[in-house]
Amino acid sequence: MLESEHQLRDEILRAGRLCFERGWIAASDGNVSARLPDGRILVTPAGMCKGMLEHRDLVMCDLEGCILAGPRKPSTELTMHLTVYRMREDVRSVVHAHPPFATGFAVAGRELNIGILPEVIVRLGSVPLARYGTPGTPELSEGMMPYVPSYDALLLANHGAVAWGEDPLQAFFRMDTVEHYARVALVAHLLGGARALPRAEIAKLFAARERYGVKSNSRFEPGSPLCAEDMADEAAEKIELTRDQLTSLIDDAVRAALASESRTP
Repeated sequence: MLESEHQLRDEILRAGRLCFERGWIAASDGNVSARLPDGRILVTPAGMCKGMLEHRDLVMCDLEGCILAGPRKPSTELTMHLTVYRMREDVRSVVHAHPPFATGFAVAGRELNIGILPEVIVRLGSVPLARYGTPGTPELSEGMMPYVPSYDALLLANHGAVAWGEDPLQAFFRMDTVEHYARVALVAHLLGGARALPRAEIAKLFAARERYGVKSNSRFEPGSPLCAEDMADEAAEKIELTRDQLTSLIDDAVRAALASESRTP
């Protein structure tokens, strides 16, 4: 865990540059913050490109959002960061960005919750979707609250994604994992659908976290992530028809209706 303010400033700027270079943020989008050991919060400023910041651009505030130092205004989404810090004492940094593939899932109203990649299962479990809230308002944080205690990354409906961790780089790497997950899930969907791992295999991966040195609050719970058995249950409930079969059923229904009318006195 990084301790000095200088180190934290360096890591915040680095995370911002990486997000910008990867195309996860455009113009002045996104924001990065970190919590100092004494509880103060360093956060990126509003209205500036997060890939072009310097130490002096960062804003220092307290856990209530009051500005303590810095010449600029803090991110308009500071409340979102503070919500995570208040709910998770173990979190030291938060990264918010708009990575295109993950944001595509968020815009489509789709969470990333299928157990398909061992690395994602070990690191994150799954990535739920928080309901939409207007950016820069308490509504955004309210939609996140049910998930913050039990997850390390979220999709924000019609907005983007947010991830947190022990330092800015860990939060960034968790965001990287979310975007990688979204890209693979989309390709799998285009190829006919992702095939989830069996429940027993997913349980093994959760149990292996300690061996891999991974710390996470997420747990293997029903539907988080979905396993092969869950997918089989969903498939069993679906009824698929060809165009010809559907046309035939409609024709039969129309003929039956006409016959019924002709018998009516």
